[in-house]
Amino acid sequence: MAKLWEGDLHSQLDSFADNFNSSIRFDSRMAQEDIRGSMAHAAMLGAQGIISARDADAIRKGLEGILADLASGALTVDPTAEDIHSFVEGELTARVGDAGKRLHTARSRNDQVALDLRMYLRTQADEIVSLTAALLKTVKDRAVEHAETIMPGYTHLQRGQPIVFGHLLMAYAMMLTRDIGRFRDARARMNRSPLGSGALAGTTYPIDRAATATALGFDGPTVNSIDGVSDRDFCLELCGAAAILMMHLSRFAEEIILWSSWEFRFVELSDAYTTGSSIMPQKKNSDMAELCRGKTGRVYGDLMALLTVMKGLPLAYNKDMQEDKEAVFDSMDTVRACLQVFEPMVRTMTVRADNMRQAAATGFINATDLADYMVKKGLPFRDAYRATGDLVALCMKRGVTLEQLPLEEYRRACPLLDEALFDEISLETCVARRLSQGGTAPESVREQAALVEEFLKDVSDIH
Repeated sequence: MAKLWEGDLHSQLDSFADNFNSSIRFDSRMAQEDIRGSMAHAAMLGAQGIISARDADAIRKGLEGILADLASGALTVDPTAEDIHSFVEGELTARVGDAGKRLHTARSRNDQVALDLRMYLRTQADEIVSLTAALLKTVKDRAVEHAETIMPGYTHLQRGQPIVFGHLLMAYAMMLTRDIGRFRDARARMNRSPLGSGALAGTTYPIDRAATATALGFDGPTVNSIDGVSDRDFCLELCGAAAILMMHLSRFAEEIILWSSWEFRFVELSDAYTTGSSIMPQKKNSDMAELCRGKTGRVYGDLMALLTVMKGLPLAYNKDMQEDKEAVFDSMDTVRACLQVFEPMVRTMTVRADNMRQAAATGFINATDLADYMVKKGLPFRDAYRATGDLVALCMKRGVTLEQLPLEEYRRACPLLDEALFDEISLETCVARRLSQGGTAPESVREQAALVEEFLKDVSDIH
C-alpha cells in the first residue's frame, strides 16, 4: 500500500525500517474512531463548501460501508498498512474514487491521530469508571453485610485496636471513589477536539472546528494548534489515574492474600478465583489476587515509559509520540482486566467472622479502652498507660485475656476500678462507642455506606 507521504522526493523505505515505522499492529484498534472522525470532517468540508456536497456524500457512504464491513468481518485491516489512517483512506479511495482523495483536505495525520486517541480513550475512561463503580458497589454491600463483624485492626501488621470488618472495607471504598473522580477529571480535560489543528499551524481553509467538535461529542476545540497536536497530557493523566487505582487494588489484594493464609484464615476465596499446586494437593493459591498485585508494576511501568518519552520533546509533533499508544493501551487493558476479576472475587469470598472475632479476643486490642476507662475514673493518662501495660503483661504470663482477668487484679493496679470495667472493655463496646465521624462503630459504617450509595447514583446518572 502506498504511503501517504510518498512522492518524488522520497525513495523506497528499507523493508525493516518500514515495519519498524509502522503502527498498524496497535493503532488498528482505533478504526471506529478514525472513521467517525473522518465522517465528521467530511461533513464539515461539505457544509463549508471546501468540497462539493456530492463528494461529501460519497465519502460518508464509503466510510459507512467500511465501518459496517469491519464490524461484520467482511473487511479486515491490512497488516501491511502503515497505520489505521492510511488504511482507511486507501480503502475509501478504492471504493469511491477521487472523492476519497479529497477527505484529507484541511487535515494532517497529526491532528487526526490526536483526535482518534482522545475519542478512543474517552470510551476507555468511561468503561473503567463503570467497572470501578461495580467494584465499589460490591465493596460497599459487603461492608454493610459485615458492619458488626469484629476483627483486629492493625498498624505495622501488629494487632492494634478492635474494628469491624465493614469499616476496613469502607476504607477501600473511599479509595475507589477517589479513583473514579480521577478518571472523570481526566476525561473532562481530554474532551477537547484537536481536529483542525493541521500539522501544527492550523489551515488556510475556512473550516468550522466548533462544528466537528460538537458532532464528535467534544466540549469544544483545543485552543492552540501546536498544543492540539503535541499534547499527550491526557494519556499521562489516564496512566497516572490507572497507576493509583492499581496501587489501591494491590493493597487490597495483599490483604486478601494474607487473610486467605492459614496464619489468618479470615476469608476464603471461591474456587473460581484460586488455583492449586502442581505437587502440593492441600494448596489453594490466591493467584488472581497475586496477579493483580503483580500487574500493578506493569501499569507503573507504562506511566514511567510515557513520561520518559515526553520529557524532552520539542514542539510540535515528533515520531517519538507514536510510543504513546502502546503504553496507554496496555495500561487501560491491564486495569480493565484486573477490575473484571477483582469484583467477583470480592463478591464471592467467604468471610470467617468466627476467626476474626477470635483473633480480636486474643490480641489485647482493647488495652487502649482499658486505659481510657482508668482516665475516666480519675487516673492520669500516663499512669493509666503504665498500669494497663502491667496488666497486659500479667495476662500474657497467665495465658488469659483482659476480659478473663479477675477484678481484684485490676484493683491492685487501680483501686478506682469496679465491675463496670468488663462492659467497658468488651470488644462490642469498644467498637460501638467509636461514633466519631468516620469511626468504626457499626452505625458509622452504615453512614459511610449511605454516602457511597449517593455517590454511585451520581456516577450512574452521568454514565
